[in-house]
Amino acid sequence: MAESPADLSKLKIDRGAMPVRRRRRRWITWVGLAVVIAAVAAALLLPPRPVTVQTTPIVTTYPSQQYMLLNATGYVVAQRKAAIASKATGRLEWLGVAEGSRVKTGEVIARIDNRDVVAQGQSAQANVIAARAALQQTLAEERDAVAQLRRNQDLLTKGFVSQASIDTVQARADRAIAGVANAKATVGAAEATARNAQVSVDYTVIRAPFDGVILSKSANVGDIVTPFSSAADSKGAVVTMADMTTLEVEADVAESNLSKIKVGQPAEILLDALPDSRFRGRISRIVPTIDRAKATVMTKVKFDAIDPRILPEMSAKVSFLSQEVSPEQQKSLLAVASDAIVRRGSQSVVLLVREGSAVAVPVQTGQTIGDLTAIAGDFKSGERAIAKPAEDLVTGTPVKVAAK
Repeated sequence: MAESPADLSKLKIDRGAMPVRRRRRRWITWVGLAVVIAAVAAALLLPPRPVTVQTTPIVTTYPSQQYMLLNATGYVVAQRKAAIASKATGRLEWLGVAEGSRVKTGEVIARIDNRDVVAQGQSAQANVIAARAALQQTLAEERDAVAQLRRNQDLLTKGFVSQASIDTVQARADRAIAGVANAKATVGAAEATARNAQVSVDYTVIRAPFDGVILSKSANVGDIVTPFSSAADSKGAVVTMADMTTLEVEADVAESNLSKIKVGQPAEILLDALPDSRFRGRISRIVPTIDRAKATVMTKVKFDAIDPRILPEMSAKVSFLSQEVSPEQQKSLLAVASDAIVRRGSQSVVLLVREGSAVAVPVQTGQTIGDLTAIAGDFKSGERAIAKPAEDLVTGTPVKVAAK
């Protein structure tokens, strides 16, 4: 069946719609171009994504640590230490030292009020003088009696005196001789009493028993001092002193590690109060008993040289070494893990993380200490270096430290 003219009119092309489609296509083109330009601009202007890296610290180390066999902790102790007290009881009259004072053997440290014992000593000396005077008198009597006996014996041979007279003179001479012996004994007793009184006087003077340093004082002028501090409000020791030349470190070593140490073995001592100094020493004694509660043995380490900064009761760490170390090996060095050092051109560098970016710093490498290599350059201890840096990692590359 043939189509009608009305149906054929639907097949006509509407020429007026063509400009609208062209405008739409042009708009889409411009939008796409803008997106491309924006993407290029973003790629050029926005910072690149940071590279995630692993880091290792630059540390301060010591060459001597490579010889360490065992570590232990302890305290500095003076092997010659004394609490100085008086053997006499009395009021402290004078104190001539303070904490930190250096004293010599026999130097007077303090003195107790001694007027009573001094008076007793003077009385004893007077008795000595009297006894010696009495001895002189009996000696004179002895000489006279002996002389008279000799004269009467001569007269007896001539028949001028009787035997009875001789007996009387002999008895007098014997009494005189006995009197001299008694007088001498009296003098000896008086001198002994005087010496005893002088000792009592000496007890009131407190002297240093050896060369050392005053660590503390327990009494002040006016305090009552007694030998054993048995009375209320009385003091026993006046001062405590130590010989600083006998300072040693007493360190506890686990009994399971006892086979690693021996007398004379070298050691390195680090004091918490002097962290920048390391001191050489050696084991002087190992106490031959085990502390059951701690399962440790007391080991005493002697300093090779006493530094005046070292004080009793300082806490210490001791490293027992496999061999002797030199002063040069005790000097600090900066070091980093060996895998953080790479070549960039003709230089050895370490890539540091600074302000979120990698920075290549030229280094001079030194000796190897375990897993570390000594380095020198423009950096400081504590900075972070990139471990095993990639070849394309250069100065300025943004980096992010990986979480541990």
